[in-house]
Amino acid sequence: MKLFGVSDSVKTNGEAVVPSSPVKPVAQTGVSSGDVNSMKSKGVAAVSSSPIKPISKTSASSSLNIGIKGKASVSSGAKDKAIISDNVGQAITFKDVTFRPHEGEVRYQLIHFWEAWNAQTKVLIGLEMLLIDEEENVIQGFIPYGRIETYLRHMKAGATYRLKKFFGSKSKTIYRVAEPSVTISFSWNSVLEDSSIRFPEDRFRIHGYREFEAASDLRGDLYGKIMFSYRLRNLDYVGHIKLVNGHVPSDSLLLVEAEIAASRRDDLHVQTHDDPVLKLYPWDKAAFELCEKFKASGGTARVILVITLNPKRFGGVLSLSSMASSRVFLDSDVQETRFYLSWLNSNLDVANRVNAEVVTKPETATLGELFSYMNQTSAKVAWFECTATIDDVVHGSGWYYIGCGVCHTKATKGPTTLMCKKCEKSDIVAIFVFLGDAGEALTGKKVVELVERYYPANDSVGEDHIVPVPQAMIDTIGQTRKFIVKVSNHNLTAKTQNLTVTKVLPLEAP
Repeated sequence: MKLFGVSDSVKTNGEAVVPSSPVKPVAQTGVSSGDVNSMKSKGVAAVSSSPIKPISKTSASSSLNIGIKGKASVSSGAKDKAIISDNVGQAITFKDVTFRPHEGEVRYQLIHFWEAWNAQTKVLIGLEMLLIDEEENVIQGFIPYGRIETYLRHMKAGATYRLKKFFGSKSKTIYRVAEPSVTISFSWNSVLEDSSIRFPEDRFRIHGYREFEAASDLRGDLYGKIMFSYRLRNLDYVGHIKLVNGHVPSDSLLLVEAEIAASRRDDLHVQTHDDPVLKLYPWDKAAFELCEKFKASGGTARVILVITLNPKRFGGVLSLSSMASSRVFLDSDVQETRFYLSWLNSNLDVANRVNAEVVTKPETATLGELFSYMNQTSAKVAWFECTATIDDVVHGSGWYYIGCGVCHTKATKGPTTLMCKKCEKSDIVAIFVFLGDAGEALTGKKVVELVERYYPANDSVGEDHIVPVPQAMIDTIGQTRKFIVKVSNHNLTAKTQNLTVTKVLPLEAP
């Protein structure tokens, strides 16, 4: 068994050195999340989006000698002395933890840990943890701010530990991410050792649209009203990505860290199988974690799993927001994403049958109001519902493209075949994509019909020849339709009045 040493501030005689002045926590807005790089020590995962100032190292040995009788343990110390004990104590499970001091021992796997900040005073109050025992009971843990330095350097997500001497405290509603109302809190004499006990690999309990809808906007204590789970008790979601910040995932899609820092979030449209599309908001650290992993995928990640989510409704639309404890996994990161990716590859017809439409309820606006909005300095990318009459159809420009039959990404020409960069295939079955598929809604005809009618009569044209706009498109002139219109970054930064129609709404029944 690997034995921990005590912190570097312990003298050779075992007495803890008290720093001359206390360490002040670093102020931060809101509650940070996740395992970050600002506090890594010898490969140990740490958890801060702004670093905690370490206690200055003032003296001798960095670890206890293992050759002595007893087990070296990490403890915050009794009367400033490190604890060395042969007494293992009675082992208890999480279901036996109550609101009182405990002298016994709990054995657990550390699933995840993150900083807890006071949202009003912006002061770091401690480390929150998500723990699971041998019986797969999940509970929340807490290390007060004053004891972070003692234990953090020995903590690593996924590792197993034995904890002796702790206090069962009442879970705070606003920080609660596990079902039990009791939290395992480290006390002044807690002893932490690593353990060789093997735990089952992580398992997730995935929830669908109906369950999130039932849980949305619950007031007060979420876990006192409805039970969800990470491994049995938190809210996890897995699905395929439809849009990322308003764009279809592709190798040309870039997530800019500066923009994420300004907005503090990413904006995703996601869908599980053929359920309704949801909006997913990874905030703060979860947003940066997504950015990092999405970049590593080359912008082509298709499956996402986020743990510990909070369902909300904004403007009548069901949305999922990350919490401080949330983590993000893509494509092949964990077994659940690999399973879903396998399903997606085998059911592309189902996945593509539901349009990647914007699920935010669009605000109704006229064309004049749209142009006025684009001139506002505070304007952002947004979608609007606009009723307009088609006045003309522009000639001389492309009105379709040849795309991959799997993902609809524009195909590229290879030496002898068509290729798809997103699917990484050099021999694909191609399809015609008609004005982003909105053209079919306008004309009632598939693009393949329109193209096939033209080429037999014009087989002598070159490959770069632009097919004229078909009569079916010209016949739409004079029609009044409802469109979902996107005001893009291009509209906000360039002097152009070209608007992108993302969807043509069906005609209303008379």
